[in-house]
Amino acid sequence: MSSPDPGSVLRRALIAWGWGHIAIGNTLLGRGLLVSEAVAVLIVAWLTAGLADSSAYLVPFLAGIGFIAVWGWQAVNAYRAAQAAEPARPPTPERSPATAIGWLSIPLLAWGTGFWLIGADAATPAATLDRFVSAWTSDAVGDAGFPEPVIRAADEAADRLGTGPDRFRDVRFSIVSEADGRATAIGEAIHFERRATRLFGIFPGSELVPVGDERLLALELVARPVQLAGGGDVGAVRWELVDATLP
Repeated sequence: MSSPDPGSVLRRALIAWGWGHIAIGNTLLGRGLLVSEAVAVLIVAWLTAGLADSSAYLVPFLAGIGFIAVWGWQAVNAYRAAQAAEPARPPTPERSPATAIGWLSIPLLAWGTGFWLIGADAATPAATLDRFVSAWTSDAVGDAGFPEPVIRAADEAADRLGTGPDRFRDVRFSIVSEADGRATAIGEAIHFERRATRLFGIFPGSELVPVGDERLLALELVARPVQLAGGGDVGAVRWELVDATLP
């Protein structure tokens, strides 16, 4: 009975962990890898659901990268084992199925970029503030899951700016204090003034400097401990916007 084609083994291994090893007769390792894949998928999903938006966002991100790395390793291992089974096999031709390993760049790219659509958006006070400002300037604070007091104050502050398309243009938000798991951010209307400056202390020039005019909102943020489903405190926090007040 002839050994399976290495290209076919590689394609199987890229579809599911261990399938390539099963094809070359290494059933014990193959079945172990199949079970490991299922467990690894659950672990990555569990970590992502619990930590992706927290201060420990790197844990699920690196777990996903590790999953893809093991995926590639077991595929290459199965392919090499299939090649070693028939050393007299002609050299792998150009554009062989072995080039299918390049397809792993797709999940790597998808995870490496897609993760950041949900990752770290509450990891720091600045991240939570940025999420609020994005929702506020899009008139979508009510749909972003913020507490009712925040929604009311944000809507009233927006009304004070009028209804023009550029009403949020000259508004600046900044974090003014952060200590002991609490932070305060201020939103204010600003204008820009041109001030004289010198480059290297020699060449005259000018710069635009923002100057605060009126305080619009004061935002209170709190760091909440994160608990994984079925587990305890893992030392990570998730920053939440808990209150907003008008001047």
